[in-house]
Amino acid sequence: MRLLFSIGAVLVAGVLAGGDVAGIAAPGPKFEPPRTQRLAADKDAKTGDVELILAVDVSYSMDMDELAIQREGYAQAIQSKEFLQALKMGPNGRIAVTYFEWAASTDQKIIIPWRLIDGPETADAVATEIMKTPIRRASRTSISGAITFAMPLFDEDPYRGLRRVIDISGDGPNNNGGPVTVARDAALEKGIVINGLPIMVKEPSYSTMDIDNLDYYYEDCVIGGPGSFVITIKDREKFKEAIRTKLLMEVAGRVPERPVMRVADKEPRVSCLIGEKIWSDRWGR
Repeated sequence: MRLLFSIGAVLVAGVLAGGDVAGIAAPGPKFEPPRTQRLAADKDAKTGDVELILAVDVSYSMDMDELAIQREGYAQAIQSKEFLQALKMGPNGRIAVTYFEWAASTDQKIIIPWRLIDGPETADAVATEIMKTPIRRASRTSISGAITFAMPLFDEDPYRGLRRVIDISGDGPNNNGGPVTVARDAALEKGIVINGLPIMVKEPSYSTMDIDNLDYYYEDCVIGGPGSFVITIKDREKFKEAIRTKLLMEVAGRVPERPVMRVADKEPRVSCLIGEKIWSDRWGR
């Protein structure tokens, strides 16, 4: 969401063009600010605090109840008083948001194209649009595909933000498409920050190819960039609260109390190819 408190432009008085006869002002068109000034004003009007991509897992490992709570969590967070207050705290008071669902490396669906959120009305409109879209599920889990799909979306955003953030939520490791670390590093090279919301509300199951310590996997293999963070959901009752907290931090640009170490500074605690290995072991390829 973006709340924008626009700063009024200062207009410079126009100078009338002089006529051929001294003392007579030549008639001219209605005053317009110089082109450079108009362009600057237009740029200010389209500048927000953050360009935020919400990339939401809808793979079959997510049960229907989780998918419903996830949808409600994002919608309610966007409408919350706390979120609207956080927007007001930004230098521009608004953000741009797009929301898409993902599963396999070739399966991404944009639910909310880029929207400017600058107050309760635009926040309500985005939340309503999220909730009215039918819930779907799909096969495989490609975090790398989600990141790769997300990166060019920033080039399509008509609203320029001071920060660019991809927010990945999911309940399992990458098991399809390219390695997640390759996609992550490509995003970081573009100055994009990736945050994570690992969902760990169920006991790990071989049938759904879950892993222990999904939070470590997200910290070491998925997220990155200045101030990047992970908020883990381990209690179904805390689902909506965690989503709201995550969005508040992203809008406010807050750095977590416990900074995540740069991946280059340590060895991953969980193999970044563990999902691919589990898939290969299960299906023999």
